[in-house]
Amino acid sequence: MTIARPRRRVQPRLVRPRLVEPEDRGIASAADRRRPVVRRSYRALHGILLVLLVVVGLGPILWLFKAAVTPTQDTLRDPMGLFPHGVDLQNLVTAWTEVHIDVQFVNTIWIALGSWAVQILVATTAGYVLSVLRPRIARVLNGMVLATLFVPAIVLLVPLYLVVLHPPLIGQSMLNTFWAVWLPAGANAFNILLVTRFFDSLPREVFEAARTDGAGPFRLFWSIVLPMSKPILGVVSVFAVIAAWKDYLWPLLVLRDPAVQPLSVRLPTLQKAIELDVYLAALAISTLIPIVLFLVFQRLILRGAGLGGAVKG
Repeated sequence: MTIARPRRRVQPRLVRPRLVEPEDRGIASAADRRRPVVRRSYRALHGILLVLLVVVGLGPILWLFKAAVTPTQDTLRDPMGLFPHGVDLQNLVTAWTEVHIDVQFVNTIWIALGSWAVQILVATTAGYVLSVLRPRIARVLNGMVLATLFVPAIVLLVPLYLVVLHPPLIGQSMLNTFWAVWLPAGANAFNILLVTRFFDSLPREVFEAARTDGAGPFRLFWSIVLPMSKPILGVVSVFAVIAAWKDYLWPLLVLRDPAVQPLSVRLPTLQKAIELDVYLAALAISTLIPIVLFLVFQRLILRGAGLGGAVKG
């Protein structure tokens, strides 16, 4: 005789309702955007905005390049005219040879390269110490670096000038030398914090594995950290070069000799001594490097410096 076992009651599964994310709301709904009239209106509005952005953004630059190869009389009589009496390329030759913009152009390149090298060296080593090595006073050092951002730059001009005039342990003034611009450029707290935050996002397992394999601090920095930090190095490089290229006040104070002055300092002093068309040609030459840098590194700039992690997954 078999005893029937009681059947288990099957509990009905509760089906959770899916949360439907609301669509982005705007002036027109999704149904309205499907209408031909609304769709054509949106496209026309986008086209008008694009044209306005191009005119506002590229208009002054295109006008500068147009005026650089236009005679002075044509620029004064018809500023918006498109080459009323032809193109005059002699303006560029005169600005490069007779006004000696070539000397200031080379000086600007040297200043930008030196400032870039010093900023990369200081930012990467300081970020490596604060983020990877992490000494006991790392938080204190990080707070001190952050505190310098709240000090106005104009307040530091006098003490910094005195240090450059009488540098400690050297005994020789650095005025009228590129070192007077290179060394202060390295004291950039923003770059240090930027690199430190990027190093914080790197996987610690890689560092521990490298230490287990016998890698020392220098080997870890050179072979592991730097190859993983190419995005942030590119961003800091762009910031450093553009900042050095357009800097005016500090090079004006420490580079009084015209033979070592950059374009940003020399061009305003030449404005009253040369013709307008030659001056505009010199300005056009001085804008070439920043434009080239933007075209080369535009992805890094527009992506907001690529501050994501260096290793995916």
